[in-house]
Amino acid sequence: MPSIEKRLLLFSFVAIALYVSPYFVLGEDAHMRVHDNLDSNIAWYKVLTRSGELFGPVDGVIPQIINGLPRNAFGTEFSGIVWLHALFPSIYAYGLSQAATRVLAFIGMYLLLRKHVLPGERWGWIRIGSSLTFALTPFWPSGMLSTLGMPLALWAFLNIRGGERSWVNWAVLTLLPLYSSFVLGFFFFLSALGIWWLIDVIRGKGWNWRFLAAIVYMTMLYLAVDYRLVHSLLFSNEPTSRDEYFHARLPLWRVIRLTFKNYVLGHTHVMTVHGLVILPVTLVALYIVWKRKSWRREKLFLILHGLNFALSTWYAFWFYKGWLPLTERFDLLDKFNFARYHFLRPMVIYVLFALALKIFWQEGRRWRAVGAAAIVLQLVVLALCNEEIVYRDKPSFREFYAEKQFAAIRRYIGRPVHTYRVASIGIHPAIAQYNGFYTLDTYNNFYPLEYKHRFRRIIAKELAKNKKLRQYFDEWGGRCYLFVDELGKRYMFQKNSKRTIRNLELNTNVFYDMGGRYIFSALPIENASKNALSLERVFRSKESAWTIYLYKVVPEGGR
Repeated sequence: MPSIEKRLLLFSFVAIALYVSPYFVLGEDAHMRVHDNLDSNIAWYKVLTRSGELFGPVDGVIPQIINGLPRNAFGTEFSGIVWLHALFPSIYAYGLSQAATRVLAFIGMYLLLRKHVLPGERWGWIRIGSSLTFALTPFWPSGMLSTLGMPLALWAFLNIRGGERSWVNWAVLTLLPLYSSFVLGFFFFLSALGIWWLIDVIRGKGWNWRFLAAIVYMTMLYLAVDYRLVHSLLFSNEPTSRDEYFHARLPLWRVIRLTFKNYVLGHTHVMTVHGLVILPVTLVALYIVWKRKSWRREKLFLILHGLNFALSTWYAFWFYKGWLPLTERFDLLDKFNFARYHFLRPMVIYVLFALALKIFWQEGRRWRAVGAAAIVLQLVVLALCNEEIVYRDKPSFREFYAEKQFAAIRRYIGRPVHTYRVASIGIHPAIAQYNGFYTLDTYNNFYPLEYKHRFRRIIAKELAKNKKLRQYFDEWGGRCYLFVDELGKRYMFQKNSKRTIRNLELNTNVFYDMGGRYIFSALPIENASKNALSLERVFRSKESAWTIYLYKVVPEGGR
């Protein structure tokens, strides 16, 4: 390996270390993504490890949430990120997960490019530049290596497909399921490889049993690791909130719009940040291929271009209302999100980027300078996407979970937390859950359908006022929140907010019958007495993003 490539490798690892350093330098004062992160997963790990149900049975429940959330709703105990949160404080577990994921993403893409895409010494700077940009993409944190681990897996699979017998390949396939998700990435990756194997057979390239065995082996490992998911899908007869999930509702014109939106901007769970730099670079490279008529030489580049657009098209058309007759007949099409084949796009786009840079290099010195500038610009764009920058105006970890403030609320109530239930308005219920309170509201992927219907009775009048909220809850319901028409789909009213709730209509009798005794509201409720609510105290804290108005339910008849 040339010395320049070694120095670039060292630079890359230093860059990754700097990228993740805010979690360790700032600790709980660091900022990070709220959506599908602070508002859910991080609190889930805390609740799970504290519950004593980490290794609970498949029919076990976690009483802290909705009077008994099924243990299986929190996924497998054989996930590396769960163990990081079990062994380390949440903020450092998060930082370690970020570091491990990005390092392995870099190594995987580098190995894939070096061995199977751009072998040879002269492409070293392209391999490292593309790998580093790939590793710094703002992936969905709890996805871990579900998408960023695909290049490493593909490297191992291609080695096996080519006849290599190294134990390292099988070690990669064995360990990846422990730090990634089957349903959030690798189901789609492995099924795509299965299609590739079948195409090889049809084209007369032989059966390649070793390649097929590797695909089956990794699939079986995922099914074993995610045995709770398998049990829930195949053996549980209890209806869940997923039975009322309906995704096929978009007209054709919106599907077409969504296709191009996804193609250019990507998706929140697989943010490729490719629209400003990488997309123009790959399109210019495509023009060069057309101009030079180098179709055969750049076959892989062309295939990946087509695949990239096809994945965005598939994603968008999954929500086309024309699917409705099929989804009504086969409920698995609603329960399982097959749109996620677009989770292959991060790997596809960054391999495409590397191939485009190679095409630039072949065009001469000026184009090589353009290619080098593209890498630098993409690194700048990704540096600006660092969570500490993007979410600097959002609550920090400490401000979001507000542990001191909620400890004061717990002391004020003065009762064991398991003897009463709470719910929140204007803040995510994950905050109360993280702080040990037993909540009637929650954000979870699936939970008993009977509970959803019972909880709906509490907010029925509010849903009746707001069509969007009604559709959001009735046709999904993952956020089982105390929705308020006046607030809409806003769940974070910070302490500087001047809003008040004027016309709240909750069925607090149902709330009380379910064990609810207190409501944590981020805003004052002007008609609290009409809802049988009594303001107990207002809690403020310098370390919190919220002002919490503690309301106690005072039902008719003093029950």
